[in-house]
Amino acid sequence: MNTKKIFKNPKEAIADIFDGATLMVGGFGLCGIPENLIAALREKGTKNLTCISNNAGVRDFGLGICMANKQIKKMIASYVGENDIFEKQFLSGELEVELVPQGTFSERIRAGGAGIPAFYTPTGVGTLVAVGKDEKEFDGRKYILERALKADFALIKAWKGDAYGNLVYRKTTRNFNPMMATAAKVTIAEVEEIVPVGSLDPDTIHTPGIFIKRIIQGASYEKRIENKTVSV
Repeated sequence: MNTKKIFKNPKEAIADIFDGATLMVGGFGLCGIPENLIAALREKGTKNLTCISNNAGVRDFGLGICMANKQIKKMIASYVGENDIFEKQFLSGELEVELVPQGTFSERIRAGGAGIPAFYTPTGVGTLVAVGKDEKEFDGRKYILERALKADFALIKAWKGDAYGNLVYRKTTRNFNPMMATAAKVTIAEVEEIVPVGSLDPDTIHTPGIFIKRIIQGASYEKRIENKTVSV
């Protein structure tokens, strides 16, 4: 069994993430986030990070713990409404923010992984999103140019993985993780279970191991609910 990609713990897996690095971090809200890798990054204290993630977690969980530690210089995100620390740092000028429509956000990451440097989209035409961007008309409709997103490191979360880095995600925890896995120089996968090579049905593999440089098995998971609404 090839264990070269398997790291003992999150601390070892993220040891070479450097100050000023650009990171992609998987997850939608608090669903499918690499919480053990994020906690290790918080402990390491790496600074001046640019984080590409759908959102920034909450005050005491997810990327919010790195933000509270003032490790993040810039966020490229789609939704940031549940994090009051984010709000305070943005309004004070400590945090640079690039808000991206969610479909465009997803496509920019996919394009980065596919080697496509830029693409035109109608989303955002005539809004603040379009300011400073090239605009063209195709078949009578206006489009703006969006650049692909790539990163130095991607921190992603999957359900199961093997020693070759083949990954399977579970339901909505898949979200942005597969795209991010393809768009970084070094992709580090956190899984709930490392299984023997050959035990994953090839037809169920979502991310082939060729994209994964490192894999760790998370020690524990809180799996928090960001907002819980109940009816009486």
